[in-house]
Amino acid sequence: MFSDIINPLYVASGFAVGFLVGMTGVGGGSLMTPLLILLFKVHPVTAVGTDLIYASITKSGGSFVHGFNKTIDWRILFRLALGSLPASLVTVALLWWLKIDQATYSALVTKVLGVALLLTAAALLFRRRLLASYSQRIGVLSESRTRQFTIATGVALGVLVTVSSVGAGALGVTALLLLYPELPAVSIAGSDIAHAVPLTLVAGLGHLASGGIDVAILLSLLIGSLPGIMLASMFAPRLPDTALRLILSGTLVVVAARLLLT
Repeated sequence: MFSDIINPLYVASGFAVGFLVGMTGVGGGSLMTPLLILLFKVHPVTAVGTDLIYASITKSGGSFVHGFNKTIDWRILFRLALGSLPASLVTVALLWWLKIDQATYSALVTKVLGVALLLTAAALLFRRRLLASYSQRIGVLSESRTRQFTIATGVALGVLVTVSSVGAGALGVTALLLLYPELPAVSIAGSDIAHAVPLTLVAGLGHLASGGIDVAILLSLLIGSLPGIMLASMFAPRLPDTALRLILSGTLVVVAARLLLT
């Protein structure tokens, strides 16, 4: 019975994506959702909902480690959640209230996902240039302005993640690097991962209420991804950071083009 539920191909995909996330810190939703849609032909709405719950569970483990190592800035987490969680709930309610038919909703998810992947690729490719330009032109913001922009970032992430499951990783980290340049990178990553847990859970439960979750796929992905993330955390990345970002960015651009042109 158990073997009938668990699909080896989903397990292998979960392992590959989990390993990549463990090495680079990004790539979960931006690779898993397109993989489900394009390779396994899962309905876009179901793919997004399944990936959201998958992300919430897998990133809980990462949050536990970061919390134990005290590399989560709870001030940042609270500010992001103050914007993202209400935005996610409003987005779910709005989609339900509008009663968009499945074909239209599927097309909307596909296009938003394609744009989100392009934004993620740009954030990976031009992160250093963005940081340098930002520091020269804007410099250090006041505490009140930083708080306002962090909440606004949370709102944007809440909407984007709820519709497409993409954005909490590369886009969230890039925004936090701009807003909190004084913090070490590990605290930025830890805060972003911890924030992704409640956000993806709330958004995923919204999809679950509308039936947009495939439990069998979710179990198979988790069986593969959890060992993948653990293995990647044991072995430091061997490729230079630039090479990893280029490979991931190139993959996202190709996948985005495939989604937007369908």
